[in-house]
Amino acid sequence: MTLYLKDDRFHYELENIMRMFFWRPEIKAGAPEEGEDGFCFAEAGSTVIAGEELLSVEFRDGDKKIRLEDTAAGTAVEKEIEQKMAVLMYRVLSEVTGRKPPFGVMTGIRPAKYMADLVENGMSAADAERLFVERSLVDPAKAHLCRLTAETGLKLREHCDDRGFSLYVSIPFCPSRCSYCSFVSKTVEKDRSMTGPYVEALCRELSYTSAITKELGLRMQTVYIGGGTPTVLSEEELKILTGAIEDCFGAPTEGEYSVEAGRPDTITEGKLKVLKDAGVTRISINPQTANDEVLRKVGRKHTAADIERCYELARALGFDNINADLIAGLPGDDLDSFRHSVVWAAETLKAENITVHALTLKRASFLRETESELFSPEAPGMVDFAQEELTGKGYVPYYMYRQKGTVESLENTGYALPGKECLYNLFIMDELQSIIACGAGAVTKLKDSGRNLIERIFDMKYPQDYLQRFDEMLRRKDRITEFYSEK
Repeated sequence: MTLYLKDDRFHYELENIMRMFFWRPEIKAGAPEEGEDGFCFAEAGSTVIAGEELLSVEFRDGDKKIRLEDTAAGTAVEKEIEQKMAVLMYRVLSEVTGRKPPFGVMTGIRPAKYMADLVENGMSAADAERLFVERSLVDPAKAHLCRLTAETGLKLREHCDDRGFSLYVSIPFCPSRCSYCSFVSKTVEKDRSMTGPYVEALCRELSYTSAITKELGLRMQTVYIGGGTPTVLSEEELKILTGAIEDCFGAPTEGEYSVEAGRPDTITEGKLKVLKDAGVTRISINPQTANDEVLRKVGRKHTAADIERCYELARALGFDNINADLIAGLPGDDLDSFRHSVVWAAETLKAENITVHALTLKRASFLRETESELFSPEAPGMVDFAQEELTGKGYVPYYMYRQKGTVESLENTGYALPGKECLYNLFIMDELQSIIACGAGAVTKLKDSGRNLIERIFDMKYPQDYLQRFDEMLRRKDRITEFYSEK
């Protein structure tokens, strides 16, 4: 299917809406030729009636033909015209496909943040929820989920310090690559020799960066070591890394220190002891599913029983805040199987955090490249069940985000037992404070609330480049000083 855009002003929004309905549409500028078939054509402003721009969206594909129109006053702000064009396209494509993506014309990745901002600026939660439904055509159930998530998030915003920051540390290595993954990570099967030099360089970057934050008088509120899979590192490498964080930055002021332990094939008692001794307060041990056959299909080299053993080990060492990731829509999974996974994560694992991801077909993933048995068609029901089951068991949604390429335009939602929420997840997702990041592929996000400004500093993307261009990368961190000096 081809999307023709006569007016490039609204390219981004309209292309994203088109992608909700069609897999890999072709996007072209201009108008379709006479007699052409198999297209959607969006046009704004070419025709003026009684002083108002005519807006139109037309679809043709065989016997499916529909055209909807609206008008916008010549003085209307461009954002309002874009909104009307988006609504026209959504309604046209919904009618011809019979599908209604649940977030309507809301294409942004942070719907709950948007609602929280509305409430924080004086709108009632009920009015904000109604606005989502009536203006953006969001499904009422999703609008309510956004409201619940926003309400929890607003309470947690009180922890945010304007002179505070969160530290993110990247470990871009995994034991193997899952079929749905596109993260920039190396497999230790091939690149084990790189982890030692990488940790050594990373410690140097941490030291350099900490000197900058101390000079500026910034306070580290939370720590998050992510990946990849950080526990692919050896016990000694983990000791060196966590020791460097302690020596350079001290303890986080909010007492939150998270590590993605991730996969059970990387977890040992010795590694968990290292993390516990370092003051880590929250870990992730991520099953993705309790279905062993589905795990095998997506390239996970472990079973549900392996996950249970890791949880038992972590509990015995005193970890009382563990996150479990689940993915809705994995190939070969079905609604009954996913229901079991959710109940299992809450009742057997007793995970304090359960993050429910809708499968995202990322460009560089093996799953998307093969385009065979891409995802389970029951993903929407899976996500809905998770919300009902987890909130019924006392979990609260506290952060949410969406990604391009997610099946059925669904969302990712973090649920937690009250008091066990991960502040870092909220801080980064709602863009509440600076995230200072170290390591290959890491992105520092500097936040200036006064100027409503966010600026990014990119570390080298790949581990090889990180090591080879290390000094050049360190110089990029000097921008932190300049940024805060401009505030």
